Amino acid sequence: MFKGFIRKGSIILSTVVLATSLAACGGNNNGAANNTNNNSGAQSENTDVSGSITIDGSSTVYPVSQAVAEEFMAAYPDVDVTVNVSGSSNGFAKLIEGEIDIADASRKIKDKEVAGLQEKGEEAVQMPVAYDGITVVIHPENDWAKEMTVEQLKMIWEKDSKVEKWSDVDPSWPQEDIHLYGPGTASGTFEYFTEEINGEAKVSREDYQASEDDNVLVTGVTSDKYAMGYFGFAYYLENQGSLASVAIKNTGADNFVSPTLETIADGSYAPLSREVYIYPKKSVLERPEIKEFIKFYMSEEGKALVEEVGYVPLGEDLINENLKHVQ
Repeated sequence: MFKGFIRKGSIILSTVVLATSLAACGGNNNGAANNTNNNSGAQSENTDVSGSITIDGSSTVYPVSQAVAEEFMAAYPDVDVTVNVSGSSNGFAKLIEGEIDIADASRKIKDKEVAGLQEKGEEAVQMPVAYDGITVVIHPENDWAKEMTVEQLKMIWEKDSKVEKWSDVDPSWPQEDIHLYGPGTASGTFEYFTEEINGEAKVSREDYQASEDDNVLVTGVTSDKYAMGYFGFAYYLENQGSLASVAIKNTGADNFVSPTLETIADGSYAPLSREVYIYPKKSVLERPEIKEFIKFYMSEEGKALVEEVGYVPLGEDLINENLKHVQ
């Protein structure tokens, strides 16, 4: 069973586990529901709330939702929270079909998805949960592409790109093939990256290794000196001992900026800083277990978990806006 993201301080996934996750790629990945006995320092138990909560969607938001689910279940042992990964678009599709209560998303909901919910007599409530910076990563031994402009990234990733070797981007770079790794087309990270870098959402070269499992992308880049990929900042932070991040120079900017908690928070890591979200269905917000889960997500402990997995917590104004829906 694919556990997905590893909390800080724990051991990196073994080759066997990664092989299993590769075989299961595209299937349901239940990470949180089996971790109720591994939480030290949890809050005192609340036994007056019971039920179950199902969450699916973005691999970027998954680390936060899983961490919150683990601690929430330790505090509320009669509530079962299942967190799966299938990509933002698939998460919204499952929300529309009534298969889940909450969709994790690294992009905003689309008009056609809103319409799909309305046809079912439903609507979704947008709740930002953190700030993320999509991180372009290379192998640590790559000493030529530690800084890249948005224009260079577009050369590599645009549709029908002619770039095959690193030297096609810059003649001083090695005459070696670029091996590319990135999210699948159902990913909100894919959609955001292509819109900001290529100028149009979901328009990209297709000859790259795609996966909705960011751990697969991590493994690809860490094992290949000539590889490059991109995914959420938390996955880079968890694996920064075996990856290097690329400093980005935005169009019209003066400086190259590396992704850090500080540059993501202040927006200087542009254009790849963004909000990430959960989308509960409005109809489920009356359920006590959903109310308590969202309150927990927005609590000081929830904010600490956002930071623990490597994202930037929200300001109080956005947290208070989210809480209005369950108060």
